Amino acid sequence: MRESETRESESGPRIEERVGDALRDADGTVATAESCTGGLIGSLLTDVPGSSDYFDRSVVTYSYDAKLEELAVPREHLDAEGAVSEPVARAMARGVRDTAGVDWGVSTTGIAGPDGGSDEKPVGTVFVGVAYAGAWGSGQSEATVERYEFDGTRTEIKARIARQALSDLLAAVEERESE
Repeated sequence: MRESETRESESGPRIEERVGDALRDADGTVATAESCTGGLIGSLLTDVPGSSDYFDRSVVTYSYDAKLEELAVPREHLDAEGAVSEPVARAMARGVRDTAGVDWGVSTTGIAGPDGGSDEKPVGTVFVGVAYAGAWGSGQSEATVERYEFDGTRTEIKARIARQALSDLLAAVEERESE
């Protein structure tokens, strides 16, 4: 992952503004399911005036129980892989997309630190999910997940994850619109 992709540009619009513009242009809506970012993505999105045009909700599901109860993340995913995993991020993105009835669902699940990491999943590991709802019967609904690792303090890692999630969403919306 190149950090320059998510770094704030001094001269251009912030990522949350670019996401808002892309969603407005696509007449799309989004909801977020956040674990390690604790609502930061929703906060960034609502920093943009007029975000109610496209932003529906942010669900912070920090515990296993919250992921299971609020997003219907399968217990088997949580048992087999743990919360910080590709299948859980995918289920979270799909779950918030479907429960909110929006076009796009975005999820984050990771280890912000300073403790909690392992050799397999060090501090700074995150899985970002992006799910799209295609029209019924079109077979176009899909969900993708990317794994990233970030360095920094807990606060810095959370901010980087939130901006990466918005960057991933923007890329997906732009790709869908170019089809």
